[in-house]
Parts: sequence; C-alpha cells; structure tokens
Amino acid sequence: MFNFTSVDDVSAQLAAAGYLASPAIATTVFLADRLGKPLLVEGPAGVGKTELAKAVAEVAGARLVRLQCYEGIDESRALYEWNHAKQLLRISAGREETWDEARTDVFGEEFLLPRPLLTAIRHDGPAVLLVDEVDKADVEVEGLLLEVLSDFQVTVPELGTISATRRPFVVLTSNASRELSEALRRRCLFLHIGFPEAELERRIVIRKVPGLDEALARSVVRVVGALRAMDLRKAPSVSETVDWARTLLALGAGTLEESVVRESLGVLLKHQQDIVKATAELDLDAV
Repeated sequence: MFNFTSVDDVSAQLAAAGYLASPAIATTVFLADRLGKPLLVEGPAGVGKTELAKAVAEVAGARLVRLQCYEGIDESRALYEWNHAKQLLRISAGREETWDEARTDVFGEEFLLPRPLLTAIRHDGPAVLLVDEVDKADVEVEGLLLEVLSDFQVTVPELGTISATRRPFVVLTSNASRELSEALRRRCLFLHIGFPEAELERRIVIRKVPGLDEALARSVVRVVGALRAMDLRKAPSVSETVDWARTLLALGAGTLEESVVRESLGVLLKHQQDIVKATAELDLDAV
C-alpha cells in the first residue's frame, strides 16, 4: 500500500506530479491501493491511461515496471527466460563435469533473465506494475496474468516458487480492441477513462503548455470538442489536444484564425478523410 490518506489526497498528489485526475479516477486509485486490487483502466488511446500509472509511481516513490503487450508476446517475454548463450558457454567451459554437476550452475540466478512480471514480483520495495495495452496480447497471456495476479507468485521449476515480499500496485490498460475475459475483469477494479469534460481538459492544456493564453486554451478545447462530435475515423485524443496547443504556441498564434486551424489540422487528425470532413464541417464562428 502507498498509504494515500483519502481521495482528496490522491487528487492532490497526482496533481503535484502533473496529472489532473477526475473524481472518478482519484476514487478508483484510492480504492485500488486500499484494497490491494489490480486496476483495469479502459478507454480510447491518448486519454492518459499509461500516464496515470506513471504518475502513481512518481508520487509513491515507486519503481515503475512496464510490460508492453503486443500480438504474439509469450510467457518468456512477460515472465522470464534463461540466458541460453551464457549457459552454453558455461557448459563448454566445464567439459570435464557431468551434466548433473553442471546443471546446478546453469540453472542458477546468474543465468536467469527476469522479465517484467517476475521483476515486479521480486522487487522488495514499492513498485507499480504497468501491463500496457493488455487487449493486444493473446488469450494465453491473460491466463498467465490471472495466475500471477491471484497469488503474486511465480514458479520457476529449476529454482522453486518465488513470492512477492511486497505486492506491487498493478495497472492494466486496454484500448478495448478486443473483449477481455470475465475472469480477468473479476480480479480488478474497473475504471473507464474517456475524453475529459471541457473544463478539465482546459486545465490539462494550461498545465502541459506553459505560456499558452487562457482564451486560446478555451478555444482549443472547444474546437477539439467540435471535432469529437463529428463522425470521424479517429477522434483527437487529449495528448493530441496538448500537441495542437504546443503547435499554436510555436506558430505564435494568438487566436484561432481559420487559416491557422486548417493548416495545422494534421496535428489533431491522422486520416485524410477526417481532415477533409473537418475542413468542410468545422464552423469556427460557432466555437
């Protein structure tokens, strides 16, 4: 446990680390810490799911251990594997030994390569385990996560069972590209992070882009909100809102003139069909 004293304490500490949390986010982080439960954070890309884990680690003075999931990731990349090249060198160096004599050495700690899950379990200090984009991993990896998150221990056949001396704070993120198993969901507290309300997004932009005029920040948020209301292939994320604000600051734009908006839409929108649609439908007078 990181000993957050209250939901307000979570909000204040995250804000000090540069992460402005909604009441729902702060409440769920507080409960995940207090109950010792993994936190499953779901939502579109770019709304701050990964940044939340980083902020929690920062305020808790904890080590951040990240498992980046992708299609085809397997147990050896998530949990541990043996350094086969080093093992072969050790076996070659001891040609006079029997296999039983060499086996004790080559399956020892010196030859073990811990991956993120084992690293987080073995860490004896405060740690945040971030399992990023778990929806990109195969179902088999979900099964491995269920096993690890149930008891926070791992069995290495050659070394025995390794148990966590201090359970890490676990954050799993998902972009909802596929449905996660009910078994995994049951073990977690669930938090959905969507696009923030306009006022919160304005505060995020002001914090992330020092020097940006308040009026321009409000205009930026209104335009982004109008774009999200369109039927686009990919709506702009919060991180893209921040990038656009930085772009406008770099261009020296004091107001959202139509020419500036049209010329910089590529910062917000990443598909040509979206840019064409936005150019045709965006009414800057209304925003």
